[in-house]
Amino acid sequence: MTTLHESPPPVGAPDGDTARALPGRTGTAVRRLVRHWSVVLAATVLAVAVLWALAPGWFTGASPTRIDAAQKLLPPSGAHWFGTDRLGRDQFFRVVHGARASLTGSAVAVLVGVTVGSVLGALAGWLGTWVDAVVMRLIDVVLSIPGFLLAITIVVVLGYGILQAAFAVGITSSAAFARLIRAEVLRSRTSQYVEAAVASGARSSTILVRHVVPNSLVPTLSLVTIQFGIAIIWIASLSFLGLGAQPPSPEWGRLVADGRNYLAGSPYLVVCPALTVVAVVLAGNHLARHFAERQER
Repeated sequence: MTTLHESPPPVGAPDGDTARALPGRTGTAVRRLVRHWSVVLAATVLAVAVLWALAPGWFTGASPTRIDAAQKLLPPSGAHWFGTDRLGRDQFFRVVHGARASLTGSAVAVLVGVTVGSVLGALAGWLGTWVDAVVMRLIDVVLSIPGFLLAITIVVVLGYGILQAAFAVGITSSAAFARLIRAEVLRSRTSQYVEAAVASGARSSTILVRHVVPNSLVPTLSLVTIQFGIAIIWIASLSFLGLGAQPPSPEWGRLVADGRNYLAGSPYLVVCPALTVVAVVLAGNHLARHFAERQER
């Protein structure tokens, strides 16, 4: 009941509790919108990088190794988006074509890490006893060594090259996958579908390959995305040190190494490929965090 000095609220206006709840709801909606667009932006950055690796000719009009002495060390412009290097090669073309070596090497590294880690983790978790003890001690030894130092050592033993660098990074990252897969296998051993498979008379190898390992790989999706970003950085770092991609093959870390001597006068030779690495890695990490949050729900 309203008094003489109070006017009734207008029709459709929220009451006091609803009005107090609106700012919280608005903030939640804004956060969801920002998260949605950030995920779309991260996925777009990764999609563009993948297209660069798969079809660089769609984005470039000439060979990344074509030398033009009359166009050397030109700053970024409409004709040369990322400028040109000391030999007159278009830096944007080299960054685009360098995506193939960087992303392919990172994909190979993650594939090696997942494969080796899955095998070791599955055997350790399923067989247990002395197999588990030996595998876990081996993993502890690998994790006790700085990962990048171990990768450098493996590359020196195998020889220089992008595939050797990818294999070295993959072996280094396999320990993290092995520990995660082992934990998932231990959890799956007591699940109902494994007990039903055992009761039906299925062999241990069949249960492990058809049921346990596939279900254990699902939680590794966020780790795969994170390791992919780490692999990009490590392979670029190995190429920067001269242990990965060899000239004149373009690769993001190799491009940074080639431009470091011209950092004072032509910083774009370092900044453009370095920012490309940063953008792709940040996009991958953001998607990994998004996948991890969805798995927790």
